Amino acid sequence: MSSINVVLYQPEIPANTGNIARSCAATDTHLHLIRPLGFSTDDKMLRRAGLDYWKFVNITYYDSIEEFFEKNEGHYYLLTKFGTKPHTTFDYSNTDEKHFFIFGRETTGLPDWVKEKYMDTALRIPMNDNVRSLNLSNTAAILIYEALRQQNYPGLN
Repeated sequence: MSSINVVLYQPEIPANTGNIARSCAATDTHLHLIRPLGFSTDDKMLRRAGLDYWKFVNITYYDSIEEFFEKNEGHYYLLTKFGTKPHTTFDYSNTDEKHFFIFGRETTGLPDWVKEKYMDTALRIPMNDNVRSLNLSNTAAILIYEALRQQNYPGLN
């Protein structure tokens, strides 16, 4: 089982979640979804984005972000526009430790208390000022593959 985890806090856009699920299926990355979701997991767009890969996604659902933190231990990395450190400055190489990339809602982000508690591990993908942010699924893929690169792509060919 992979040490890499993607956590989506109350995701709103089904295509983003479907694309992230597909990346998770391709890399044995565990996907964590924190309710409420802004769509049904039976949603047509969600299935289309994930195609026939859903059966390969290791997915866990939570009713709150508090429940997620209670049930999971490891290194938490926040993806937020307030992050000041580039994603490549963190060490994800230890496959014996769990690494959680936590994404907020597309429109409102993460709760303030989460950002305050984990600000030391708030990171960002370097980019210019032409756009506010990258697409959520693109950002998740960048982080998954950076962590996998540091781990020498375990279990992948």
